[in-house]
Amino acid sequence: MRNTTGTTPIWKAIADTLRADLAEGRYVPGDKLPTEAALAERFGVNRHTVRHGISALVDEGLVRTRRGAGVFVASTPTDYPIGRRVRFHENLIAAGRQPEKRVLQVETRSATQGEASALDIEVGGAVCAYYGLSLADGQPIAIFESLFPLDRLSGLIAALNETSSVTEALRSVGIADYTRATTRLTAVRANATQALHLQLSEGDPLLRSSGVNVDEGDQPVEYGRTWFAGDRVTLTLES
Repeated sequence: MRNTTGTTPIWKAIADTLRADLAEGRYVPGDKLPTEAALAERFGVNRHTVRHGISALVDEGLVRTRRGAGVFVASTPTDYPIGRRVRFHENLIAAGRQPEKRVLQVETRSATQGEASALDIEVGGAVCAYYGLSLADGQPIAIFESLFPLDRLSGLIAALNETSSVTEALRSVGIADYTRATTRLTAVRANATQALHLQLSEGDPLLRSSGVNVDEGDQPVEYGRTWFAGDRVTLTLES
């Protein structure tokens, strides 16, 4: 690709071509673009010129760069409301996304001081720790850790081993309904393990939500922490 007329800068022509590729569906949200070297060979230019063209697409929000990983087609962030009723499947379906949850681990362990305080149990009390990965349209958007007091929820571990739905598992042990009592949001950086699960680079921005869910008698039944991929989710607070 050569600028023979002098009317269109080469970097702009590259940006226009890649923009057309996106419009035609050659690359879809979440896809990784070819490397700068591959694009330079395709267009017959140097990497600096390719980088200039990609920079224009970044400015337009069409693609995102991930340090050490490459350039990816930007996904439309998923709207995820956080209010008194937080239901993963219902929230994503309402946003027009296909929800999926993958269980990573279910174990019994002792509660730390902070966890015990949140759940209103003794330090060292037995809790069920449920770790998982949340996806929207097949793309990972969050990892989560949910803790449940086993002295109040006998049989919950067996229930979670049968269903990935917290709502269904709680219902099976007598919790007909639950609501969010507290929510705290914090900006953090992804560690190596979180980055691996979320297909990010270590140090990428995450939004951490922590909160306590209570039953109809205001007894804590769940202390949850969720780490959302910062560029894939828009958290909205509902009263």
